[in-house]
Amino acid sequence: MRSKLFWPFAAALLLAVGAVAAKDNAAIAAQEKAVVAAKDEAADSAEDEVTVTAEDETAVRGEVWVVDLDGAVGPASADLVIRAIEDAGEANAEALVIRMDTPGGLDKSMRDLVKAILAADVPVVTYVSPDGARAASAGTYIAYASHIAAMAPATNIGSSTPVSIAPAGPSPDPRPPRPAPEPDGSGEKAEGQEPEPAAEPAADAMTKKVVNDAVAYLQSLAEKRGRNIEWAEKTVRDGANVRATEAVERNIVDLLAPNLAALLADLDGREVGIDDEVRVLATANAELHFVETDWRHEVLSIITDPSIAYGLLIIGVYGLILEFYNPGMLFPAATGIICLLLGAYGLQMLPINYAGLALIVIGLGMLIAEAVTPTYGVFGVGGVIAFVLGSVMLMDTELPGYQLPLPIIAGFAVSVGGIAFFVIGSAVRARRSRVVTGQESMVGADALVLDDFESEGSVRAFGEIWRAKSDAPLTKDEQVRIKAVNGLVLRVESATDEEEK
Repeated sequence: MRSKLFWPFAAALLLAVGAVAAKDNAAIAAQEKAVVAAKDEAADSAEDEVTVTAEDETAVRGEVWVVDLDGAVGPASADLVIRAIEDAGEANAEALVIRMDTPGGLDKSMRDLVKAILAADVPVVTYVSPDGARAASAGTYIAYASHIAAMAPATNIGSSTPVSIAPAGPSPDPRPPRPAPEPDGSGEKAEGQEPEPAAEPAADAMTKKVVNDAVAYLQSLAEKRGRNIEWAEKTVRDGANVRATEAVERNIVDLLAPNLAALLADLDGREVGIDDEVRVLATANAELHFVETDWRHEVLSIITDPSIAYGLLIIGVYGLILEFYNPGMLFPAATGIICLLLGAYGLQMLPINYAGLALIVIGLGMLIAEAVTPTYGVFGVGGVIAFVLGSVMLMDTELPGYQLPLPIIAGFAVSVGGIAFFVIGSAVRARRSRVVTGQESMVGADALVLDDFESEGSVRAFGEIWRAKSDAPLTKDEQVRIKAVNGLVLRVESATDEEEK
């Protein structure tokens, strides 16, 4: 049975690898396209450029570092910008410009990036660019935290309400209502008897906590950088969003610049406070050093993609199951361990629902139990249901870029379900098939009488000569059928008599 199970497990493993590889290639293509676009814009806005990596520390004074934050703020993009801030400070760069176009991102990654900006040894300039870009949600916090915030024409900023908050309907108060206070006879309420306020639904209380936390956080950044505090509250509570020109007028950002060269010209001579020290920026003729993505960023971008991390986790389990059923192959075990570790590392950097992760683990465990000790579908069906529910619940965020696509969940569910039901079908067929080994397999087989005998004699069966007993006389060369096996003696009867019965 184990050899039969090899091929479905191998097919499922190859199918899963193909799905993850396709997702990986799409992500790399998108990143390469973004890098090419950034280089083209830089070539139009400046003549003197030197390309460096995030780990280069050879920059000298008079250089301005530029790093791109394009797309959702996640572990990989935040890590790239944080390392760029640290390296620019060590290289004594004149300033670091974050060219930003983001719809938002993960709260943890955003806060890590804001902390790095606040602790930076180099002036950090956030530039919402190119035309048509936006600094939505997490981008607003990053812009507010920066020493200087600038925007290109036809850009916008705002919509900073935490996206995990969803409108909740009123929930009933489980406590019984108290009776209305009795009047004191004068038609007025008795002194000291005030109506009890209605109980606040738990969902609304949690929403207020999250919103108030976000409001206080953004207002603290506004107070530190001298920006519009009132609008900071409005963009969180009401999701307010403004265009670039209005953002400058309302002291939400500092500058409006059509391109990078104009931004550097406007920054020249501005004063920035760094660690209680006032620095005067000299950026008019500064050299531009562009931070490119390196291997670390590429790896983080791949394994922190929810679909990739999820796929690596499932592929790892497939590999280990394949090794358990075919010990000594080694390759499935090595692949499974590596994929499991990479998938676990990627998931721990993402906002996951641990209840969903537990359901996935339980579902896979039930499928393995079905394969090892078949329960004729009980563990198999339960495992598939638990696996699908856990996959749907896995990501604990509403951000579009961090959801598991349903086709990927369906693909893995079909593969694990197919394996489970293949095992179930094999077990059922094995139970119904005729026994082919041991004494039980001899019952019903034919034998040939070697000599005439009435009660006991010799017969040939299975290529061997056996002692046989019969209740009726038998003649030489007569065909008989084995009724039972008693040790080394066969109990036989005439095949003709059995057919007549």
